[in-house]
Amino acid sequence: MTSSTVIEAAAERLATAAATGVPCAPVRDLIDAGDQDAAYRVQAVLSSRRAAAGERIVGRKIGLTSRAVQAQLGVDSPDFGTLFGGMAYADREPMPLARFLQPRVEAEVAFVLGRDVDVPDPTVADVVRATDHVLAAVEVVDSRVAGWDITIADTIADNASSGAFVLGTAPRRLADVDLVGAGMVLEQRGDVVSCGAGVACLGSPVAAVVWLARALGRQGQPLRAGDVVLSGALGPVVPVTAPGAFRARMSGLGDVTAVFEDRSAR
Repeated sequence: MTSSTVIEAAAERLATAAATGVPCAPVRDLIDAGDQDAAYRVQAVLSSRRAAAGERIVGRKIGLTSRAVQAQLGVDSPDFGTLFGGMAYADREPMPLARFLQPRVEAEVAFVLGRDVDVPDPTVADVVRATDHVLAAVEVVDSRVAGWDITIADTIADNASSGAFVLGTAPRRLADVDLVGAGMVLEQRGDVVSCGAGVACLGSPVAAVVWLARALGRQGQPLRAGDVVLSGALGPVVPVTAPGAFRARMSGLGDVTAVFEDRSAR
């Protein structure tokens, strides 16, 4: 088992990168590149620090729902991270580009839970029953690791490469949306920069949330009423290289726009 000293060292490296805005070396020289247990321990240290500093946990995110990305990192399952209140933005609310190190955007379906999912080995029925509504969302993924040079351990330790998220404002009930067949188009300045569908997310965004509910249940940290769950990308991620807006349109869910601004230009 990886020592606590090594876990703290990895956490400190990532925390320093976040605080200074200077990307760091991967942490796989401290923890094994495939050691997911150690990586989640690093993530837990960083999350505990943020909670102790007064940040509120508002939900969870699922990463690596694309089979292609899983193959790239040599894994066969998703990963997860924690969402904090300071990461949440409203539709079209400007986000300072300078808060991110190496941002990328991806369109997702966000689940908002109306009840806990605290049963052993949750099923699709349990997740459907617990879901109050779904929303169109844009996740801003970011990496504290220089050049996105990551293995599965690096991204898990780095809170699943989370940055921020933007939620749409048109809630829909699950029964009213075909999430598997839902098409997605992500646009920048009117140009299509990514497209996909719900089926690209582990076959169904619902299936992704079931995976998360089971993974968290095994850790004794079940999903709770009120949680926001970002269920995973519906299409390829897109780098953010300058201020501007990205608009995601999803069948049955409407649209949501992420806006990046350069506050230093004001």
